Amino acid sequence: MVVDLTILLLFIAVYSGMILGGYPGMALDRTGIALLGAILLLVLGRVTLEEAWLSQDVPTLCLLFGLMVVSAQFRLGGLYAYITRKLVTLPVGPVILLLAFSFISGGLSALLANDIVCLAMTPILIEGTVKRKLNPVPYLLVLACSANIGSAATLIGNPQNMLIGQTLELSFGVYFLQAILPASIGLVLAWAVICFQYQGKWYMEYPVLEVESPEFNLWQTAKGMMVLLVLVIGFLFSDIPREIMALAAAGFLLTSRRMGTRPMLALVDWHLLVLFGGLFVVNHALEASGMLEQAMSFMNQQGVDVSKPGWLFIITAVLSNMVSNVPAVMLLLPMATDTLAGPVLALSSTLAGNLIIVGSIANIIVIDQAARLGFRISWWQHARTGIPITILTLLVTAIWLYTLQFIPQLH
Repeated sequence: MVVDLTILLLFIAVYSGMILGGYPGMALDRTGIALLGAILLLVLGRVTLEEAWLSQDVPTLCLLFGLMVVSAQFRLGGLYAYITRKLVTLPVGPVILLLAFSFISGGLSALLANDIVCLAMTPILIEGTVKRKLNPVPYLLVLACSANIGSAATLIGNPQNMLIGQTLELSFGVYFLQAILPASIGLVLAWAVICFQYQGKWYMEYPVLEVESPEFNLWQTAKGMMVLLVLVIGFLFSDIPREIMALAAAGFLLTSRRMGTRPMLALVDWHLLVLFGGLFVVNHALEASGMLEQAMSFMNQQGVDVSKPGWLFIITAVLSNMVSNVPAVMLLLPMATDTLAGPVLALSSTLAGNLIIVGSIANIIVIDQAARLGFRISWWQHARTGIPITILTLLVTAIWLYTLQFIPQLH
């Protein structure tokens, strides 16, 4: 077995950083660690500049960028704040309100990326629940969990799904049919678990707070809706590459007389794009060295065939909670050779993200935003909700994916 010790050590160092979220005594986060790993591979001569450039999945990066601009249009147009404020003032009890938040946040996340939805809705949700003298915690938990679950329903709901869809060239419509049932059941399960855990704990009194948010602009929102509708129709029925359509949508929205380029681009998650770029280089180095293939061969000898849907489902769920779902998917994509590998990877990695806080960026966003407004959700508070939701949704999804093998139209 041939081992390039430099590449192996750097790979271990980068993915250890993904697990820990940083290194003790250093200010590096996951993005910084991935970028530093790529830089060291270049400096030490293990990857050339040309190889680093060619390792980039440009279509995925373009799709991500384009859809981030589309989501920025809605955020600056005040749509997220408007919907959240309307929701929280519905004349219904706390249980029905929780169900409404579950389906609305899940539905928005399916089309507008879960991270952005959580970022925009969290502070307004806290403001509204406090005004109604409701305990914000169950609503924050349902926002995070439902955003993850809802984002699993489409190939544009979250970054890992975009990567999977682009790399494996999955059909937008077929994947939606494969994923919508477990995602919908998952939203109900998330609501049911939180209802059970917080019965009798719905009401609490906190000092009223006001949160700044963009004013709702009907024209800008309508323009964004029109662009999103055209995009989805294009994804469903057109042969034009998704990344080209997303870039065209971004270009159209950027040519505005009122929405400035700077505030639009300020809402693009450049850190996520850099994280992708760094991991592309690190993973390419490992794959090109032959060590990844050797590791897979060794696992096969032990009876673990990662290319089989069952093993891929389990390993994806476990790895997503060790290194987060985007790095896990990047690492496992070379083994995604089965006809059901796409939905297996996408559903398992996304739903597993609810287990613990670091399992998904959406969780981290909700927890951090809440803490800034004085509402702290501990690791255990999240885990006692996230663990049963994850187990139940993964179980339902595993049964559904097994059933798909006998439905030729969805296989």
